[in-house]
Amino acid sequence: MTEQQENFLNALFGEAQGNFRNAMNIAGYAPTEYPARLIRQMKGEIIERAENMLAANAPKAVLSMSGILDDPSALGNRDRLAAAKEILDRTGIVKTEKIEHKGVASAVVILPPLEEDDDTQKD
Repeated sequence: MTEQQENFLNALFGEAQGNFRNAMNIAGYAPTEYPARLIRQMKGEIIERAENMLAANAPKAVLSMSGILDDPSALGNRDRLAAAKEILDRTGIVKTEKIEHKGVASAVVILPPLEEDDDTQKD
């Protein structure tokens, strides 16, 4: 990765706040350069940075959810909770559900195929 590309990524996830054109300007790309071309070239690095940013914000999401317990009636809690859940889902920390099964136990027995005798094959 070139220094200009590194500067672009730093700007994209920093000062430019996700705005591709602003990030390109900050990194020194020509105004005639197409953002789509740069995005195609750097797709993997952009996704990796996005995943890292989500992981970095996972603790904030957890603390936000815990903070709702302290002040459940605060304005905006529903939005905070939804955002926190989305971040945690995308980082792999998901709500687990336990399902209790009650009923009759059943089993399936698989038998090997029957081997035919030589005498029965002749008939």
